[in-house]
Order: sequence, then structure tokens, then C-alpha cells
Amino acid sequence: MTTAIALTIAGSDSGGGAGIQADLKTFERFAVFGTSVITAITAQNTRGVTAWQAVAPVLVAQQVDAVASDLRPAAVKSGMLGDAPTVAAVADALERHALAPYVLDPVMVATSGDPLLERDAVQAIVARLIPRATLVTPNLDEAAILVGAPVRDVAAMARAGRQIVDTLGAQAALVKGGHLAGDVTVDVLVDADGVLHVEHPRLHTSSLHGTGCTLSAAITAHLATGHSLRDAVCISLDYVHRAIATAPGLGTGHGPLNHRA
Repeated sequence: MTTAIALTIAGSDSGGGAGIQADLKTFERFAVFGTSVITAITAQNTRGVTAWQAVAPVLVAQQVDAVASDLRPAAVKSGMLGDAPTVAAVADALERHALAPYVLDPVMVATSGDPLLERDAVQAIVARLIPRATLVTPNLDEAAILVGAPVRDVAAMARAGRQIVDTLGAQAALVKGGHLAGDVTVDVLVDADGVLHVEHPRLHTSSLHGTGCTLSAAITAHLATGHSLRDAVCISLDYVHRAIATAPGLGTGHGPLNHRA
């Protein structure tokens, strides 16, 4: 049996709960061999990000080249990209190696509220990466920035997802509704088959660090092993719900998930 390979292109989280570290743990959970391209180094823990520095774009590109030439991934995701030159380097590398399917998690702000993306990078993501994406996975704030309009309810989530697909050019969009109020969380998938609402009971917990990273990594792992997009999304949303429910309660801020869930 051949082991599927997945690639994560993201920042390093010194606290181990998000970014590259969360992605590799998630890949391992689903029996996928994880490879990585580090775009930035962050100094962070469950309480927040105290500093971060981008890796030189040329080194980001060289990392992709090294992986793709020897350990070609069956699926790839990107998370924290940091700045416009890094976005361009990643877009060029994805095109150069024809890497797909591609899951784009447009990481802009950490769970703690700390910014992780420079302003000039947003337009670069819209122009260079969204049109290449099999799936884009924004939260409410990220979706609002991408479409230029508030996203504050389920109907607006569906409209934003449709705009990301029809206007910005992604194949599909999963708008995450975890920040909406209520006893039920609703995530909205917009794809070629229409609109799908996925609901879970809300878990009242502070252990939410790396939720978006973990979700996009799980989707990538399932795409790498041949699942359809809708199956990959639904299985991964269930997994993240379990990972939050069984979180180990580490740290004094926003704690990490249980990636073995």
C-alpha cells in the first residue's frame, strides 16, 4: 500500500497548537505522510503572538521545489503566508509544479487576535491564490475582508461563499461560522453542487487555538487519500468538533485541540 503525501505551507507555532505543528499532527492522525514548507517563524503560546518574522520568499520557493521534486504531494494546503512576496512565491511554486488539489486557509489573524498578515498580502491572495484554490476556508472576518462586505449571519455566509467562487474564482468555499452567536455552529460550504449547511452543537470552551489550521489540514489529508470534497469537508468538521470537545486543557489562554481525536 502506498502512503499518501500531503504538503502544508504555513508558519511555525512555537506553542505547538497551530500552523505547521498542528498540520503535521493532523496529517499523522489520518495516516498521511506530512511534508512542510515554513513561511514564517512565530513566537507564541496560548496567550498570543509576541513576535513573528517571515522566511525569505526565495527560501520558501526552494522548500516547495525540494518537496515537489522528490515527495510529490497528493494534496497541498497553505496557512500563514505573512506578506505579498511570500504569496507570490507560493503562487509561482504551485503553478510551476502543478500542485493540486489545493486548500487555501487565508490566515489573517491568530485566535488571540494578533495580526498574521500584512495588508498588501490580501490583494495578492485574491489575485494569485484564490483562482488556484480547490477550496478556500475563511472565517467570518476573513470572508468579510475577501468580499468587502460584512458577514454576520448564515445568509451572508452563503453570499460570501458564492462570491468567492463566482467572482474571485475558487472552485469552492467553506465559510466558517464559529464566531456567530447561538447554541449551534453553522459552517457553509458553497461548491458546484450548491450550498451545504453543516451544524454542530456549540462547545463552550477556550481551547480553540489552531482550529482553522487543523480543519484545513484534515480536509487536505482526506483529499490526499481520495475523498470527494464534500466528504472531506464533512468528515473534517466532525473531527475538529471532537478535537475541541476532548482538548487537553493546556496553557492559560486559548488552549490547543486534541489532534488524536
